[in-house]
Amino acid sequence: MGLTATKPRSAAPRRELPKSRGGRPTKTAAIERDQRLIEVATRLFLDRGFDATSLDAVAEAARVSKPTVYSRYGDKRGLFAAVLRREIERWLAPLSAAAETQLSSAADISVEQRLVEIGREMLTFTCGPDAIAFSRMMTSQAINFPDVAKLGKEEGWLKAVATTARFFDHLVAQGALDIEDTTIAAEVFLDVVAGHNHRMATFGMAIEMKSAEKRMRAAIKLFLAGALGPADRVKDAAKGTPRRRLPR
Repeated sequence: MGLTATKPRSAAPRRELPKSRGGRPTKTAAIERDQRLIEVATRLFLDRGFDATSLDAVAEAARVSKPTVYSRYGDKRGLFAAVLRREIERWLAPLSAAAETQLSSAADISVEQRLVEIGREMLTFTCGPDAIAFSRMMTSQAINFPDVAKLGKEEGWLKAVATTARFFDHLVAQGALDIEDTTIAAEVFLDVVAGHNHRMATFGMAIEMKSAEKRMRAAIKLFLAGALGPADRVKDAAKGTPRRRLPR
């Protein structure tokens, strides 16, 4: 079974926006206009790529004036940054939700199973077609527009690391893991669990979900082999008793 592709995006239908007494759109109308612009721009960037998408094309497809688009975003790089920021928020939402769910999960669920649930969410959104398309665009534009790469790092990677590190902090406080630096542990976890499959998908190689999850589970076992710590210091989260280390 392969990763499920997201449903193709389509531009929102045009409708008249209410105007203020001065002839300008109301605040609510302006927000709706911006949302429509971002939706249309996202679809065009995904369909055509960065280089083949112009602000004029976005304005025409969104049915707004060209001066409006230029005044709001400045140039294509500014528009792409706005689209990327919104997409990153959408990608991070499942990771944050999965972490929160596992923090409040039943006490009899093992640490390994908690990490598997988070890893499964990561595979879904990091190897999805939209995430891959934007990853390719960021990579191709990083040299010419380093601020775009910086945005991807700060808004995407670093926030994902911070979310995962907070989850590890909780497990350390429970005595379920023995980790000195949860930030470094989060970076390692994200890379070994999803990094390989994401890179392969970015290279255009088909990802088979069953094989990807098998690899993810093996990576989590390897991660835990180093994160469990000495048996007399780390407790089984499900039982509150010292955890037995696997024989070497």
